[in-house]
Amino acid sequence: MQQTFTIQVSPAEAAHPESILDYLAAASGQSRHQLTGFHILKKSIDARGRQIRINLSLRAFINEPFVERPHEVFQFPDVRNAQHQVIIVGAGPCGIFAALQLIELGIRPVILERGKDVRSRRRDLAAMNKQGIVNPESNYCFGEGGAGTYSDGKLYTRSTKRGNIDRILQLFVQFGADERILYEAHPHIGTNKLPHIMVAMREQILQSGGQFLFEEKMTGFELVNNQVKAVLTASGNRFEGDAVILATGHSARDIFELLHRQQILIEAKPFALGVRIEHPQELIDRIQYHCPTRGEFLPPASYSLVQQVENRGVFSFCMCPGGIIAPAATAAGELVVNGWSPSKRNNPYANSGMVVSIEEKDWQRFTGPLGAMEFQRQVEQRAFTAGGGALVGPALRMTDFVQKKVSADLPDCSYLPGIKAAPLWEVLPDFVYKSLAGGFQAFGKKMKGYFTRDAVVVATESRTSSPVRIPRDPELLNHPQIGNLYPAGEGAGYAGGIVSAAMDGERIARVLAAIYQQ
Repeated sequence: MQQTFTIQVSPAEAAHPESILDYLAAASGQSRHQLTGFHILKKSIDARGRQIRINLSLRAFINEPFVERPHEVFQFPDVRNAQHQVIIVGAGPCGIFAALQLIELGIRPVILERGKDVRSRRRDLAAMNKQGIVNPESNYCFGEGGAGTYSDGKLYTRSTKRGNIDRILQLFVQFGADERILYEAHPHIGTNKLPHIMVAMREQILQSGGQFLFEEKMTGFELVNNQVKAVLTASGNRFEGDAVILATGHSARDIFELLHRQQILIEAKPFALGVRIEHPQELIDRIQYHCPTRGEFLPPASYSLVQQVENRGVFSFCMCPGGIIAPAATAAGELVVNGWSPSKRNNPYANSGMVVSIEEKDWQRFTGPLGAMEFQRQVEQRAFTAGGGALVGPALRMTDFVQKKVSADLPDCSYLPGIKAAPLWEVLPDFVYKSLAGGFQAFGKKMKGYFTRDAVVVATESRTSSPVRIPRDPELLNHPQIGNLYPAGEGAGYAGGIVSAAMDGERIARVLAAIYQQ
């Protein structure tokens, strides 16, 4: 028979199947030889006490042969001669998962991506890191896989009502991800492994008869009777389809400007803006694990922090243990930072976005639906100027930031273009600076040792979410003006990460399939 158990074990015991089997024997009242194996259903770390424990939910096989964990195998038919074709603008998680779902449902997807394939994209990333040169069409945000390819690969989400999270994770496993993402509390693939998975997904789309076109930047819509007749691109091509899924990501400012020029309804929306803060990973390990040195069976520690400061929310965002800070600008003359980790999370630094909520009252001097975006862009341009160019990041020691003092020197930092001491209170809006300063001190009380001169603050972390929302019908998911235009994912304001974006793309694909089946 098969039976489910929940147990707590030490990190060392969790790493050894024989120890887990001993616990299961005790929990089930069976002798050890009657247990033939187990599946891990859920795994999480409980570091609240002095003794760290691993929580495991397990399915035990008792007095029956053990079978390997079953994996759902998704079938992708040939859609070359499909009756319906859908144009997808953007090859991030939203666009790619929409394409895969369309293929499953017998619809041919055509993906138009402004950037380059994964391999070609690496050269442009190297130019950003080493020379401070930004290619506006190929960078950490634009290209195959979108921002998701080079933004760590964290796969946890709170968006449980938007779709089937397990299906998204199973698809990742089918295309090459480690099956551990199916049961870990905070699944993570790693920036070093995500590119291979994105390529495998692209190959499946092509094998099934879909199209996947690079360096096809959308420049306009051909509209007829409030419908998109064709998508126009910078190469002079036009692409026709029954519908258009707009999945361009939160950094495609030119798309927001294009929609505004074509009088397609968009609206400004709140977002968050701040800095990226980096500590030595050993320090975060000591704080979180309550011990001088992290043991070999524990992963690098992470944290999640939130604080209200003068009625402003200050919170950590996209925390990357064992990671690096990366340049995420999409145009010359602006400075944006993000963070990522490799699969082993084995770099000596821990970084996290630390951001402040930006509300409508904050961008009032920038009018219209692009007001929040212009507010965001202005801060990024000030950061670029403060760094002195070449994507050098303006930075301060954490304690100096709070004391409003330019640091005499700076600690080592993972940010490859380099950092320079600069008065960040002149870069950030005053309310953002004051909220962060209060938040840092409050976080130091929550995590003893967090508020330290050994931490460095780098500006700006500004692409937390889209500053624009593209409205859509809550049920039909299409734009209220353009009947066959489907705003999707992070760029449209309906997702906040890889998984939620993927689920949103799939949801639109299912809506389209239901329409075409009528």
